[in-house]
Amino acid sequence: MAEPTDGELLTAWLAGDAAAFGGLVDRWQGPLLRYARFLPGHADAEDVVQETFLRLARTPPELPEETRGHPRRQQAHLASWLYRVTRSRAMEQLRSDSRRERRERRTAPPEAARGGQESVEAFDTRRAVVRGLERLPDAQREVLVLRLLGERSHREIAEITGRKLGTVAWLVHEGLAALGRSLTPVLEPDAAPRVVRLARRAEGTSG
Repeated sequence: MAEPTDGELLTAWLAGDAAAFGGLVDRWQGPLLRYARFLPGHADAEDVVQETFLRLARTPPELPEETRGHPRRQQAHLASWLYRVTRSRAMEQLRSDSRRERRERRTAPPEAARGGQESVEAFDTRRAVVRGLERLPDAQREVLVLRLLGERSHREIAEITGRKLGTVAWLVHEGLAALGRSLTPVLEPDAAPRVVRLARRAEGTSG
């Protein structure tokens, strides 16, 4: 039996089917957590995604008429909504954390200790890619996470982030180049180009 589409699950949830909501959570929790963990300020991804699903439970989006009978359009519509809400919640958390940190700095004693420098670890490919992404500027990191980990098209990324389509394409291109440069020193000689080639292959199907 075929798995229900996102559109079918969302329609069922709008009709009051609690199991359908569980299906949406199971399907989207992983991608949204991966996205939230790379957003500026390193938001508490679990809290952010939980708030996103609370929003989905309370005020779920309705599918536009033009998506009726088109599962891929329905999925794209729901995905864009989920990523936008996740992004919005993370930015709210970042602003709240910044305000709290300013308050703490005003009241902290002068001798407050700083954290020690992280120890150097051996890199495997996945860890190197993650750390390479973490070193990118916020805008490049966000679009690359959506493109490479979220498998969102350039057009969907533009909708999620509120950036122009040309800006998204440029950020993806520049981010991939920077990622390749950062991976070269920490991977075996042919690994970094191979990782970036795979990423560029995905970029070529951006839609």
